[in-house]
Amino acid sequence: MRKQIVAGNWKMNNDLAQTQALISDLKKQNQTSDAEVMIAPAFTNLWSAFESLRQQPIEVVAQNMHFASNGAYTGEVCAAMLKSIGVSTVILGHSERRAYFNETDELLAKKVDAALANDMRVIFCFGEELADRKSGNQEQVVKSQIKNALFHLEASAFKQIILAYEPVWAIGTGETASPEQAQDMHAFIRKTLSDKCSSAVADGVSILYGGSVKPDNAKEIFSKPDVDGGLIGGASLKAEDFFAIVNAF
Repeated sequence: MRKQIVAGNWKMNNDLAQTQALISDLKKQNQTSDAEVMIAPAFTNLWSAFESLRQQPIEVVAQNMHFASNGAYTGEVCAAMLKSIGVSTVILGHSERRAYFNETDELLAKKVDAALANDMRVIFCFGEELADRKSGNQEQVVKSQIKNALFHLEASAFKQIILAYEPVWAIGTGETASPEQAQDMHAFIRKTLSDKCSSAVADGVSILYGGSVKPDNAKEIFSKPDVDGGLIGGASLKAEDFFAIVNAF
C-alpha cells in the first residue's frame, strides 16, 4: 500500500521565532487522516524544528542539499550535515531551484545519488511550464526530467524516492489545473516508472501533486487514484489550512 503524504514546503519564509510559533500551532491541530506529514523549514531553523517535533508525528525535511560530501562550497549544505541534526528526507529538483538557480537534470542526478548514498529519502520534483502544456509536450518534458535524473538508479532505490509533480503553469499564473489533469499526469508518471522498472515498483512509489493545493480543492485532488498526497507551498504556512489539507484524505 502506497503511503499518503502531505509535505509543507515553507520556502524562504519564517525566521526562528515565526518557525517556533507555527510549529506550536501545528502541535495543536488534530490529525484525522493516516497521512504521513512533513514540513520543510529554512536551513537555519531545521534543528530547532527537529527538536520541537521530536515527539510528534511530523517529520522535518530539508528543502535542498549539495551533491558533494564536503569541501569548498561556500553556503552549501551536504547530506551528512542534514543527517547529523536528524533530517533524513530532502526535497530535490523543485521548480524554483530549476528556474532561479539553473539546476539541471544532470546536477539533480548527482544530488539524488548523494542523498541515497547517505540513506536519505528524496522528494524529487519535476513538471512542465505553460509553454510545454500549451504545445502539448507536457508528457515528453516530464518523462525526460524523470529519465535524466532517476533512470540510472536500480529498481530497489525507488523505495527511497517520493515523486512530486509540479505543473509550473498552474502555480501563481492564474491558470488552474483540474483534478482530472492531475490524475492524467500522475497515471502517466506511474506508467513511465512501470515501463522502466516494473508495475510492482511503480505501484509502490508515492506521487505527490504540487499544483497549488488548498483546503477547498484538496479532497477532490486526493480522491484521484494515482494522487498520493501533496507538496504544499503557501497553504502550509497556516497551521489550520495545512491540517485541513492533511485531513482531506
